[in-house]
Amino acid sequence: MLNYQQQIKMEQRLTIVTLGVEDLTRSTDFYSNTLGWEKTKESNDNITFYKLNGILISLYPIKKLAEDAQTDHLRNGFKGFSLAHNARSESEVDQIFDDLRKKGVKIIKEPEKVFWGGYSGYISDPDGYLWEVAFNPYLELTQAGDVA
Repeated sequence: MLNYQQQIKMEQRLTIVTLGVEDLTRSTDFYSNTLGWEKTKESNDNITFYKLNGILISLYPIKKLAEDAQTDHLRNGFKGFSLAHNARSESEVDQIFDDLRKKGVKIIKEPEKVFWGGYSGYISDPDGYLWEVAFNPYLELTQAGDVA
């Protein structure tokens, strides 16, 4: 038996973010065609995976996800989190918003200077998940876009 000092700890990392979606085809179209992301070979008719910089994001039908977690699938309002894409400059944020606006993406908040010293705005995916597109002058990114 392990004593308190020897207890196994969960490693400090994130492997997959799964978004419960109403319509897998519609959401896959948004991420693949609107954002231009490439699905992984593990994607199939039941789930879609995208490899990001070191983690996966997956799209899975919300009712099936709730069933797997043995919880209610109803989504009532803001869930208290957002996903973020950090750009390398304010102008890159503006370019991303210009492109997404032309593609009909719902803009929640136009990019602007923000209280913490950065520059950011918000978009929504088809299921209402909020994506912040930001430039953070205090966050160093590697060439691959990972947090340094």
